[in-house]
Amino acid sequence: MNSHSTAAVQAARHLAVSFVAAVSAVGLTAPHASAEPLAAPAGAAPRHAPRTSLTAPGIPFTDAKVTQRPDSSFAVSWKAPAVGSVTVYLGDRIVAYGGAEADVTVRGLPPADRQWFRLVPDQGDPLTLADRSLHLEGAPNFRDAGGHRTADGRWVKMGVLYRTNDLHALTDADLAKLQRLGIRTDVDLRMPGERAEDPDRVPAGARYVAADVFGGDVKREMPATAAASERMMTRSYRWLVSRPSALDAYRSLFSLANAPRSSPLAYHCEGGRDRTGWATAALLTALGVDRDTVLRDYLATNDYLAARNAATLAKQTPEMAARLKPILDARAEYLNTSFDEVKARFGTFDAYLQDGLGLGRQFVERLRETLLVD
Repeated sequence: MNSHSTAAVQAARHLAVSFVAAVSAVGLTAPHASAEPLAAPAGAAPRHAPRTSLTAPGIPFTDAKVTQRPDSSFAVSWKAPAVGSVTVYLGDRIVAYGGAEADVTVRGLPPADRQWFRLVPDQGDPLTLADRSLHLEGAPNFRDAGGHRTADGRWVKMGVLYRTNDLHALTDADLAKLQRLGIRTDVDLRMPGERAEDPDRVPAGARYVAADVFGGDVKREMPATAAASERMMTRSYRWLVSRPSALDAYRSLFSLANAPRSSPLAYHCEGGRDRTGWATAALLTALGVDRDTVLRDYLATNDYLAARNAATLAKQTPEMAARLKPILDARAEYLNTSFDEVKARFGTFDAYLQDGLGLGRQFVERLRETLLVD
């Protein structure tokens, strides 16, 4: 094997450590802002949030999202079938206005760490959202785990829990942003060797917590074929549910998530995809978010890491890239394997929480009180 091929294999092995390792483990104020549509005409809506209507209690939005575009404008969309109109505020200023369903663009906002938009319906309670991504140069998969609607109409709070890839490559500007956003806790789900090789850069004042899902360092090997990589991944996602060390790690994460003094809290593995993916799926499911939404959040990692993964694969030989791609991908069948393992091992997801993680009903109710808004 020539030196180029050897380097490619070594690079691939290093990149694949997260779940390659798992296989072996078994042996073990604002300036002018414009919007499209434009802000409400005079007299069409109050400048401040109206009082909650008695005829439409709770948050009436069935879907809503904020996305920052490359040109620094913001797409704000929503669906609220039971209302007549929605006014969008930035602080106490109206920046957009629409009907029960709309997709508007807000432009000309000043630079900010995060822009928070308050969607105020003419009936019911308002909803406050931001773009999920923090747009960190050194952690492209650092994003808010909130902003999802639950089956009973509540919403997961934003600005409380963040899912991310590892933090070793954070720039000084990234760290300063996280410090300004008040990150209090960094939960690292990686193995000791991963933590030592690529230690997190932690925002000043934040508490660092190691919660090793795999329970120690394990041998690193690269599957011989793409099919073998896929089989390895599905086995690994079963272990995220059943391994004692995984249960311990996720129990710790849930406990910290349920402790207001620990938030805002960021949690991660290497890519923010697999160990972090199941952590987020379990948290959102416990909060009452439906499976389709949970799956979409999980698969979004493919978008956030698209550029990085493409660059990684481009450096490999075609044969090595084919073996590596199943490890870099977030795939529906992987996450579904974890949910299947929950059913096989525990019967129900509630039993997984209670018997696997040791979290009783009162704990889950407190978790929902802490992390949901209604």
